[in-house]
Amino acid sequence: MTYKDFFLEIGYWIRTTLVVFACSLLITVFVLQPYEVNGSSMEPTFIGEDPHNKEQEGDRVFIFKTPYLLGSEPKYGDMVVIDSGFSEKRTIIKRLKDSPLIRMIDKTKQDSDSKYWIKRVIGEAGDTLEFIDGYIYRNGVPLAEPYIIDQMVFPFEPVEVPEGHVFLMGDNRNNSYDSRQVGPIPTDHVVGKVSFRYYPFNRMTMF
Repeated sequence: MTYKDFFLEIGYWIRTTLVVFACSLLITVFVLQPYEVNGSSMEPTFIGEDPHNKEQEGDRVFIFKTPYLLGSEPKYGDMVVIDSGFSEKRTIIKRLKDSPLIRMIDKTKQDSDSKYWIKRVIGEAGDTLEFIDGYIYRNGVPLAEPYIIDQMVFPFEPVEVPEGHVFLMGDNRNNSYDSRQVGPIPTDHVVGKVSFRYYPFNRMTMF
């Protein structure tokens, strides 16, 4: 192989690598993004990584991002991943930083995986939510929530979800930091809807 052929070969692989990286980045920013569940706030629906038990891995899911980027609103019952930096405007740079490819490069603390929460939509804009006798009422109707193991014991004040927001809770109601503490979540901070659990393999599920 001549020097010219060698450098042509190197140039080909560099171009191929850049194209693959660019395509992967576009997919994870605008279409599908993998996410590893952390913590116990969504148990029993999802098992999260335990920082105190290195042998317990978190469930891994794909989140579908395209509908929300095109203006669709999260619906009651959707399980979503959110960016919890509510004081920061969601710019295109922030959306780029959602990508795990970018997070592998940018190791800053504020953009770590702990910034992303997985929760369930309990209320849409215009809904009134109340806690009465251990049950959550949505617009006067008690919610049927078969995914809950333990009845919620911590009350919250009635709330009407404002426009451009959703009210989110973890399925592990007695061990979840969510809209009961921080209030309704701006919809532009919803990164995507959980669509598929691909790991562990024996619990693969479409949502």
